[in-house]
Amino acid sequence: MSTTLVSLISMGMVGSVLAAGLVYASKKFAVETDPTADEIEEVLPGANCGACGYAGCRAFAEAAADGKAPVDGCPVGGVTVAKLVAQILGVEAVEGTHRKVAQVLCKGGRAEAKLHAEWIGPRDCRVAQNTQNGSFKACSYGCLGLGTCVAACPFDAMYMDENGLPVVIEEKCTGCGMCVRACPRDIIVLAEEPQGVHIRCRSLALGKDVRGVCSVGCIACRRCEKECPVNAITVEDNLARIDYDKCINCRRCVAVCPMNTIEYQEGKPVLKKKRAS
Repeated sequence: MSTTLVSLISMGMVGSVLAAGLVYASKKFAVETDPTADEIEEVLPGANCGACGYAGCRAFAEAAADGKAPVDGCPVGGVTVAKLVAQILGVEAVEGTHRKVAQVLCKGGRAEAKLHAEWIGPRDCRVAQNTQNGSFKACSYGCLGLGTCVAACPFDAMYMDENGLPVVIEEKCTGCGMCVRACPRDIIVLAEEPQGVHIRCRSLALGKDVRGVCSVGCIACRRCEKECPVNAITVEDNLARIDYDKCINCRRCVAVCPMNTIEYQEGKPVLKKKRAS
């Protein structure tokens, strides 16, 4: 018998033994999975973005199956997925909610907000904030414009415009909140999609100081607060804020704001009554 033939036979025998060993090991050490968690994982978007607070879709599915995570805990899947998860678990479906999208609460781009200097470090807002408190920008509350939120978005739902401000593409936004967490100045929030009126400023500075650094910042004049027919706006700490649960998109505040800080998004509906919180 030739050496080549002996080698082939030997290799075949070794391969057979190893294959049998693998089959045995796969059965012996197989990890049983929860069939309910398997069903839930099937209906999830599969983004594995961690926006639910768990380490990926599988972890969320297991937590939901154990009753440790809410059925509407996946912000990417929204109401549609929440209803499917509720159906799998045999619980009451979530009703009356809208999907949420990111809103950038700052209009102070290069044309509106003063710069003390040009930033020459890494294009990362967190680095700029942690090393120099973002002091290259005159407003210590406004968007730093380095695009960290855009880089953090896993769905390509944001971009930086020519004015150095992030823009949200609402059709693509899933409300995952990754941009919210990435912003070191907390200027990004999640709001229900029908909400069309936004106060795009986060400055707590006095009105005269705001005027000195930004042409569109809130000066706390209270005109919007007085004009709102549903008491959805309050001024605290030198800043006007909207209670989205009360706002009906009437736009009266937009009309009286002397700084053009308050913005209405065209195409958003006028809400006829207060929405449920």
